Order: sequence, then structure tokens, then C-alpha cells
Amino acid sequence: MTTPSHEPHQHGKLHAGEPDIDVPLVRKLLAAQFPQWAHLPVEQFPSAGTVNAVFRLGDDMAVRVPRIAGGAADVAKESRWLPWLAPRLPTAIPTVLGRGEPGEGYPWVWSVHSWLDGENPTVGALTSPDALAADLAAFVTAMRHADPTDAPPAYRGDPVATEDAETRAALEELRRLGQSGPEDQPSRPGHAGHASRDITPTPSPAVDTRIDLDAATAVWEAALRTPEWDAPPVWVHSDLMPGNLLVRDGRLQAVIDFGTAGVGDPACDLIVAWNLLPADARETFRAATGADDATWARGRGRALSMALIQLPYYAVTNRALAANARHVIHEVLADHARGT
Repeated sequence: MTTPSHEPHQHGKLHAGEPDIDVPLVRKLLAAQFPQWAHLPVEQFPSAGTVNAVFRLGDDMAVRVPRIAGGAADVAKESRWLPWLAPRLPTAIPTVLGRGEPGEGYPWVWSVHSWLDGENPTVGALTSPDALAADLAAFVTAMRHADPTDAPPAYRGDPVATEDAETRAALEELRRLGQSGPEDQPSRPGHAGHASRDITPTPSPAVDTRIDLDAATAVWEAALRTPEWDAPPVWVHSDLMPGNLLVRDGRLQAVIDFGTAGVGDPACDLIVAWNLLPADARETFRAATGADDATWARGRGRALSMALIQLPYYAVTNRALAANARHVIHEVLADHARGT
């Protein structure tokens, strides 16, 4: 991993109940639990991720400290399944090097992973979009072919309809924000993706939350009418966002953050078609994954749902993620208008 090419969020708290996480805490945890690494330099990594605070440890390790309880639950999943998945995938994934316990006032388990080189891809600046689309399709296909026996459920693997209430709540929130502005949004508990909700305004400009709500509602309702996946569940990463991908010379180098991985609807892993790929490469990706019309439509609906929820939630606290959400909404509505 290298510094993201997109703008990172501020190193502030993103969620209600998030503990204090900083370099001094990480140093204390390492000294107490992994003294063999305590002498190495520690630097907070400016990730746009929302579940873990990430710190670079020396030259070839990363410390991942969950911001929320749900992220702590992911530590056990990654420890169990990353070693099993690694030889079955065409792309590098992290190696778990250590699992830390609560301590020094920090309440949850945490982990040390291998550091993977590469850069997050930037929407609109891909140097080889068709080649990257093919690489992503190869990763998605390999995940699907992994044996699902005893695998955990994917975070987003359930039917699309399970996201209906939260998606409609997000649409209403966006309607309200259109009458005020994200800076006016109160801090309150709730839910967004993995995390409980806590909008804490910062002095930085917020991402514009105004969208075509009628069109977004129509596309979402079309997704709800799409036939659901009725075959056995398959392995999916289910969070193929630009921040979880590493590229080098335009090609996929690694995939990180498997906290949401598990078995479920393969449409989960099509979201990358709208959050990263341009329209032409999107078609390359679809052809290479062999997605039928229903699976493609569910994938588009899932991408839209995620973006609608993320946009108002992170408009102030995580501008990189909110800007990507706005991009996804634009791409999904454009595809729907074109009938693709």
C-alpha cells in the first residue's frame, strides 16, 4: 500500500462510540504484546476506510485497529480465512502476522498484516481500464470458484430487498439535506455499512449531496423487482471499493480488507463496475464475469444502495468515500437511462 491517490479523510472519529486510536496507543499495544516489533517506526496511514484505523509498521507490516466492534469481529474471520483463500486467488492478499488482544485502554482485538505495495486506483485516471477490468473479473471468478463449505455469510450476501429500509431512509435523508446541507446534519446514532452512525462536522467543505432523487428511487425499485439469486451461495469479497484495491502500472496488484467476505449472492462483487470502471471497461468486466441480466441488475442495485447510504453519512467526515458515492450514483443513473 502507498499513500492513496484520492483525498483521505481527516484523522478524526467517524462513528459513535469510537475509541481513541493514535500512534501512541499502537506503540503501547506493540510493546506489550509484540515486543519484537516495538522498535519499528509507526506511522498512521491516511486511509479512506471506515472500519479500521491503519498504521504502517516498519517497511513491510500494517497494524489494523478496528474503529468499531464490528471491525473487531472481522479479525477472527480474516485470521481464519485469508490463509485458506490466498493460494486460490490470482492476486495477492494480506497475510495475517499477528493477532492482538484488548489492552492499554483499547477494548477490542486487532491485527498485524503484511504490507502490500501498490496504489489505490483513481476514478477517471485509470491507465489500462480494460486490462484492470479483466484482472478484477479474474479475481471475482476465482472467489466464486472457491469451495463454500463452512464459509461464513458475506456481509452483503443476502437478497437485495434486505437493504430496502436503509436505502429508503437514505433517500429521505438526502431529500432533507437537499433543503439544508450536510454541514447542518446533526450527530446521531444510526447505521452505515459496517458502522454505527455519527456525523461530526469538520471545517472542511462537504461533498454535494444533491442528486436526482426521483431517478434514484426508480432505479432502486427496479432492482427490487429483479429475480434474486436462487443458486447455492458463492464466495464473494463484497467490498470491492477503490480503497480496497492496489494497482501497479494500471494492473491489479492486490486486494485487501476481507472483513466483509463470505458466501452469498455473486452480484455483491459487481459493485466495482460502477465505483471504479468507466462505461467501456464496465462491459469488458461484465463479459469476463459472465454476469446474466438479473445478476448485473442486482449488482447495479447494490452499488446504488451502498452509495445512497454512504453519501449523506460521510459527506462531511469522509469526503473521499462520499465523492465516490456521488460518482456511483451518477454512473448507475446514466446506465439505467441508457438501458445498459
